[in-house]
Amino acid sequence: MDTNTIIIIIIICAGAMLLSAVLYLLRRRRNQAEDFDLMEGHDFEYYCAELLRKSGFQEVEVTRGSGDYGIDILAEKEGVTYAIQCKCYASAVGVKAVQEAYAGRDYYDRMVGAVLTNQYFTQPAVDAARKLKILLWDRDYLEDLADSL
Repeated sequence: MDTNTIIIIIIICAGAMLLSAVLYLLRRRRNQAEDFDLMEGHDFEYYCAELLRKSGFQEVEVTRGSGDYGIDILAEKEGVTYAIQCKCYASAVGVKAVQEAYAGRDYYDRMVGAVLTNQYFTQPAVDAARKLKILLWDRDYLEDLADSL
């Protein structure tokens, strides 16, 4: 075999390995998304709490199911305290979740309120969050948390 043939074979093999790795990562990401889309509400809260823990949040606590004042997770990161509302929905998340995060942030005396979801937010929810200074963590944020582990 001449040098050009060997180089071509190496390039083809490297390309095949790269394609295989990309396909594996895409399949893995899709499976994770399907997993959290199928979760029941309380399971989703514990899943989100674990993702937050693994991404550097500390003192992560899932609140009790009833009487939680709209907050599902309390956490801290780099000295900032968070009150987080989790929503595992089949469609876009609306204003009500933002209002719950706003009320719960004050009730738990936290610095930051946030809504974390497996979906995206309606425009009225985005507008309300901007006005009330609530963080909106959508599906992309959730997938990034899961992918970073």
